[in-house]
Amino acid sequence: MNKIVEKEQLNNNVVKLVIHAPRIARKRKAGHFVIVKINKKGERIPLTIADADAAKGTITLVIQKVGVTSHKLSLMEEGDSLADVVGPLGHATEIYKAGTVLCAGGGVGVAPLLPIARAFKKAGNRVLSVIAARNRDLIILEDEMRECSDELIIMTDDGSYGKQGLVTHGMEEILDMVKVNLAVTIGPAIMMKFASMTTKKYNVPTIASLNTIMVDGTGMCGACRVSVDGKTRFVCVDGPEFDAHKIDYDEMIMRLGAYEDMEREAYEKYLETVSK
Repeated sequence: MNKIVEKEQLNNNVVKLVIHAPRIARKRKAGHFVIVKINKKGERIPLTIADADAAKGTITLVIQKVGVTSHKLSLMEEGDSLADVVGPLGHATEIYKAGTVLCAGGGVGVAPLLPIARAFKKAGNRVLSVIAARNRDLIILEDEMRECSDELIIMTDDGSYGKQGLVTHGMEEILDMVKVNLAVTIGPAIMMKFASMTTKKYNVPTIASLNTIMVDGTGMCGACRVSVDGKTRFVCVDGPEFDAHKIDYDEMIMRLGAYEDMEREAYEKYLETVSK
């Protein structure tokens, strides 16, 4: 059992949980994820490790309420325990001295972007970051991203904070000013598609970290498959990071929506039961 030792509400729909998982904390690297089960009969959901403290034996997860399981997880409190936390899974980010690295995150995608930005900064790179959300209330981990970035641009769709516009507008502001050697983008699939199109115009090598539908997390079920450079890849074992310019985003977006109606119906029924 993995006990929750700290909980922080980042906004109305997003919580940060610090969980006791010493073996994972020791082995985790930037880019790794875990699969979590609330109880023995619960759904398995993948969550990127946003931070880890090997000395304390803890890992940090950031959860957005989008369905039944994530909602139940967000309601758990300090002292509660998760039935299973499996990891670290996937391939860690390849961290090296690239030069200038552009990190672009949208919404809750800023959580998995944070350890990657930190790792590139620690490796001696110049890190320029852009984080974006629909409005000010949805911006998360601003202080942490600012701490590991040489420059941080904040974009909001409605202009309620930072600059008004999309994440791509902030990216282009940087790309027009300086030579970028590598870009990393994490967020909603549609955001990563357009972020990748933006860096491709500037001939900047780009990594995208994908969060597809997963079941077992070991490459057995095939639920997380994506097409990369015309070949089938499995996000859980081949990724989660791929060459952003070779991903078939339209196929991925279609697959992400395959169970949308069923998930919405289940979530609505669940919300009805908890409101009674």
